[in-house]
Amino acid sequence: MRVHFPWVVALLLSGCQAIPPEHQSTSETNGDPTTSQTGTPATIQSPAQPVAKSVKKPRKQTPQEQTDLWKRIGMQFKLQVPNTKSVQYYRTWYLTHPKHLQIVAERAKPFLYLITQKIEDRGLPLELALLPVVESAFDAFAYSHGSAAGLWQFVPATGKMYGLQQNFWYDGRRDVDAATDAALSYLTVLGKRFDENWFQAIAAYNSGGGRVSRAIRQNRRLNKPTDFFSLDLPEETSGYVPKLLALADIVAHQEKYGVELPLIPNKPVLQLVDPDEQLDLAIAAKYAGMSVKELQSYNPAYNRWATAPNGPHQLLIPVGHVAEFKKSLAAHAGQGLKLVRYKVKAGDSLSVIAKQHRTTTQVIEKANNLSGSTIRVGQYLMIPNSVKDAKAYALTAKNRLRRLQSMARGQYKILHTVASGESLWTIARKNNVPYRSLAKWNGMSPLDTLSIGQKLVIWKDSSEGAIIRTVNYRVRDGDTISAIAAKFKVKSKDIIQWNNLANQKYLQPHQKLKLYVDVTKVSI
Repeated sequence: MRVHFPWVVALLLSGCQAIPPEHQSTSETNGDPTTSQTGTPATIQSPAQPVAKSVKKPRKQTPQEQTDLWKRIGMQFKLQVPNTKSVQYYRTWYLTHPKHLQIVAERAKPFLYLITQKIEDRGLPLELALLPVVESAFDAFAYSHGSAAGLWQFVPATGKMYGLQQNFWYDGRRDVDAATDAALSYLTVLGKRFDENWFQAIAAYNSGGGRVSRAIRQNRRLNKPTDFFSLDLPEETSGYVPKLLALADIVAHQEKYGVELPLIPNKPVLQLVDPDEQLDLAIAAKYAGMSVKELQSYNPAYNRWATAPNGPHQLLIPVGHVAEFKKSLAAHAGQGLKLVRYKVKAGDSLSVIAKQHRTTTQVIEKANNLSGSTIRVGQYLMIPNSVKDAKAYALTAKNRLRRLQSMARGQYKILHTVASGESLWTIARKNNVPYRSLAKWNGMSPLDTLSIGQKLVIWKDSSEGAIIRTVNYRVRDGDTISAIAAKFKVKSKDIIQWNNLANQKYLQPHQKLKLYVDVTKVSI
């Protein structure tokens, strides 16, 4: 049934005429909001309540957008840091040794972005970017007591297992790019082995997967918990994971702990370039417009003055120098080595020639397309040789060892030539010095084997029947090495060795020599 109410309809129609259009301009009312279009006063209404505007919150920057690489890393930490005594201990140690953190941060600057990017690409915990701090204090040349080398401290066998070559020319364990790939591959394997229990996986990186697995099995037999902190592991490993966790906690909460790590810009520092040919490092440095020492500092894997003859040839170059390097490389293709033309003499062999030119027989064979080691008198060979003298390549293995051996560790120094059947232990016992110290003085691990003819430095504070003193001698006109040796009752070969004179034919007046003299035999 429909009911009609005419008066209601009339009221509604009159009301509609009083409501202005939704988008009516104020100009139509001559700027007076109290006047209607007809000029009659309009009904004054109470001011409308202000409409609440939605305020956009500033977009939070992603880790990749941070300006500081430490923040990029810290924002992505996932491992929970338990407040155990061991974590507290290492956190306190780091906080009370701020200089250590500063040194580590400075060393990390060239490499940390590269490492971070590789970890992100694999989807691994970003805490792993801090492992080189724990392993090597970010020293790319580090060599430990257990024969481990490089930022990631690979021992020889594990390095080879993950494709890191180790030979006369090149040690892949110190190749930052290659060793990072190898370390992350190894950690990925360990992560899967321990079902993504990263405390256990990281512990296994330190002491081996087998040891951690045995500790887990033992706890299960004894009905004990199998979390990392409950496992019976070596002392070093028990501190290894807490040390990493304490460091991660500090990096992620620098303001909380009052720490300010040196800023590392969140952008690439180095770029990997493969010249596809062997390069003298001095020539490569010239191509890149930088010093040899700086180039070597980014590429510590190369033991000698050049990249490896048969590869790898890859180099990490600062991004700002890559274009210059590639341009020079293209303009001088195939000219990365200096070749010396050598005429074979009677008594020569490839090994003799190689030693004379500080290279290997394999390099000579390759440079001359030889199928074997047979050579004949009068034959000409092209010998790859360095364009600069040995001192110019400051960070070669030989120069680093020489610098290490020259660091005074006692009152006097003895040079020992390794004979057949000798070991670090027998030499140390004979000279009454700790064998671990003997290894350290010579850049070795106590487990390393010796080769016949190898030169070792022994530092002592006293000697039976001898009092050795360091004498700084200034060369005079007419002096010869043999005359100086006779005067101080030492051997000529020792003077040559003490002062790196092997490549120097003549002494120069006023040249300074260091001698180790027994003052019971010579009056000084």
